[in-house]
Amino acid sequence: MHTQSPPGDQSAVTVLGLGPMGRALAGAFLDAGLRTTVWNRTPGRDRDLVARGARTAASAAEAVAAGPLTVVCVVNYDAADAVLRQDDVTAALKGRTVVNLSADTPDRARDTADWAARHGVRYLDGAIMTPTPTIGTPDAVFLHSGPAGLYAEHRPVLDALGGTHTHLGEEVGRAAAYDIALLDIFWTAMTGYAHALAVARAEGVTAGELAPFARGIGAILPPLFEEGARETDAGTFPGDGNPLTSAVSSMAHVVQVSESHGIDAGVMRAAEGLARRTIGLGHGADGFVRVAEVLGRR
Repeated sequence: MHTQSPPGDQSAVTVLGLGPMGRALAGAFLDAGLRTTVWNRTPGRDRDLVARGARTAASAAEAVAAGPLTVVCVVNYDAADAVLRQDDVTAALKGRTVVNLSADTPDRARDTADWAARHGVRYLDGAIMTPTPTIGTPDAVFLHSGPAGLYAEHRPVLDALGGTHTHLGEEVGRAAAYDIALLDIFWTAMTGYAHALAVARAEGVTAGELAPFARGIGAILPPLFEEGARETDAGTFPGDGNPLTSAVSSMAHVVQVSESHGIDAGVMRAAEGLARRTIGLGHGADGFVRVAEVLGRR
C-alpha cells in the first residue's frame, strides 16, 4: 500500500501490465526519476521493478488512483477492457488520463475512446513500433493519437520513454491504423525471409551465406517504398523498369523451386495471384504497387 498522489502530480505515473514491454516502460519511467506505480494481473512480475523503487499496488483501482496518468500495455484490448472496465477501476480513473499502448485494431481504439468519454476518462491511444531493448533509448519509436491538448499535457512524462514520439492527429484510431499497416510490412517481410532461408537451405545455401545478400535486398526497399508511396498518392504506376508481366514471371520461378523441394509456397502463390489478377484487369505494363490500388477497390 502506498500514499495516493494528487491527481495533478505530473511526477507520478502508473503502468498496468508487466509483460516484457510493460516492464521496459516502467523501468524507463523509474530511470527518469518518476514515481512509478505498477500492477499486473498475475502477481510476481514486479519484483525487479520494486527493487528499483517502483511502488506496487494491491489492485488495479489502487494503481490508477496513484497519479494522473496510467499507461496500459497488455496483449490486446480484450485484456485492457478486462481491467479498465471494472467498476472500481473506471470510478478511480474519472478525471485521469489513460494512454493505451496495447496493440489492437483502429475500431477497438475508437470503441475504447467512446467508453472513456462516457465515463469521464481522458484517453489517448498509442503504438510502440520498436522492440523492448529500445525503450528508454534514442531508438524507441512511439505513435500517439487523440486530443492534441491532452497529448501536449502528458508529453513531458511520455518523453521519459525515450526515442521519438509522434502525434498523428486527433482521430483516435490513427495510431492503430499506422501500427497495423507497419506490422503488415514487418510480418510479410519476415515471412518472406523465413521462406527464403528454407529455399536456400534446400538448394545447399546456408543461412549465413545468404544473409549478406539478403541485407542488400533489404537496402533496396526503402527507396522503393518512397517511390511506391508517391505513385500511389498520385494514382500513376509506371512500370518502365519492371512491369508486372516481368515481376510475375520471377514469382512463378520462386513457386516452382519451392515446390520442387516440397516447401509450401502459399505466400508467394498469393502474391503471384494478386499480380496476375492485376494483369488481368489490364495493368500488365504497370509497376507492382498498382496491386495496392486494385486491392483497395470496392
